[in-house]
Amino acid sequence: MKLPFAESWKIKMVEPIHISTRQEREQWLAEAHYNVFQLKAEQVYIDLITDSGTGAMSDRQWAALMTGDESYAGADSFFRLKDVITRLTGFEYVIPTHQGRAAENVLFSYLVHEGDIIPGNSHFDTTKGHIEGRKAIALDCTIDEARDTQLEIPFKGNVSPEKLEKAMQEYADRVPFIIVTITNNTAGGQPVSLQNLREVRAIADRYGKPVLFDSARFAENAYFIKTRESGYADRSIKEITREMFGLADGMTMSAKKDGLVNMGGFIATRREDWYEGAKGYCVQFEGYLTYGGMNGRDMDALAVGLDENTEFDNLYTRIHQVAYLAQKLDEYGIPYQRPAGGHAIFVDAPKVLTHVPQEEFPAQTLTMELYLEAGIRGCEIGYLLADRDPVTRENRFNGLDLLRLAIPRRVYTDNHINVIAAALKNVYDRRESITHGVRIVWEAPLMRHFTVKLERCNS
Repeated sequence: MKLPFAESWKIKMVEPIHISTRQEREQWLAEAHYNVFQLKAEQVYIDLITDSGTGAMSDRQWAALMTGDESYAGADSFFRLKDVITRLTGFEYVIPTHQGRAAENVLFSYLVHEGDIIPGNSHFDTTKGHIEGRKAIALDCTIDEARDTQLEIPFKGNVSPEKLEKAMQEYADRVPFIIVTITNNTAGGQPVSLQNLREVRAIADRYGKPVLFDSARFAENAYFIKTRESGYADRSIKEITREMFGLADGMTMSAKKDGLVNMGGFIATRREDWYEGAKGYCVQFEGYLTYGGMNGRDMDALAVGLDENTEFDNLYTRIHQVAYLAQKLDEYGIPYQRPAGGHAIFVDAPKVLTHVPQEEFPAQTLTMELYLEAGIRGCEIGYLLADRDPVTRENRFNGLDLLRLAIPRRVYTDNHINVIAAALKNVYDRRESITHGVRIVWEAPLMRHFTVKLERCNS
């Protein structure tokens, strides 16, 4: 008899969570202006708003906290972290920051200038915000297949070589670098193949341009290369990771994802000019070069987390849970971005709420309905997150409109997953009665979805 799946870890500590009533949730959501980011954590039963910094650290990581060196300059913790990063990526120069968007802020302060064009695959909100906030353009060159949520192909996060080539032909003199997000979060947590990374590198080399990886979920990307790309089944995650980063000039990373820590990030590069150009901004924005925005103890925990999460068993356990949720949604006929990604399920909101017009934000409406149904907090990755066009100031409705259910690492059991699936099914079963969404009352000029205020549309 084949043994059933079981997690590659056992539970050592638990935290109680509160189950609320529908009446309470109606009041709380209204007080939050229908923006789930504004809810208090105690008002949430199962929290899937992000997998960023919400995972559970291991016993080895908690032990590593005790070895932290809090020296202002030259901390031992930094050099232990640097050694792990260099071993995994091959990058010699490392700058720690307090999280991924800080890494972008430091590096882009040096690299991105007004009028620049940054081609890539579905830039995430903070990446796009740091580009557009500098009056540059984030040019999406993702493959067209990513827009068809029901299409099953193994590497839906890929950069389109044709689109990238066209962009370079037209704008090469305005392109400071090419960015590739691994995995591609905005397109549904979809991986990028090594073959595609080689194609991007070849185009970049022809035009003399460097390549930067947005690497928050690089380990999950390596897992999909191992399990989906021909020729890599017998390669270790660490070997694949090293090969991936061999095709880049540098990386930014939110360590709160695949680093398995609650706060932290870094820049790593093989280019001395990038390091020299960025380090002054690190001192200005984050802190001294050997701690950036991180405590020594957190750097030690991150070093262990990076080592742990580049092992197959840990990744298999994590990605199996995402696949299990996908399996439940398949049973209920609920459409999502297929195939399931590594960190989340992305429900295709316009295919669920067919009566809610795009101007009333279907994915945000579905996010609200799931919270009201069972206290489950997801996140809109769609028309609200897309912000307005920086020139026309019109809402951007040309992308996907998804409800992301991001599963924290090593936090929830499959029983929680069953509750999530059942609650979403209940919303799906009454979808015909949901005919109106929300309108914007107030919004910030950039990255509005974090703080936007909404009201219900009743007619």
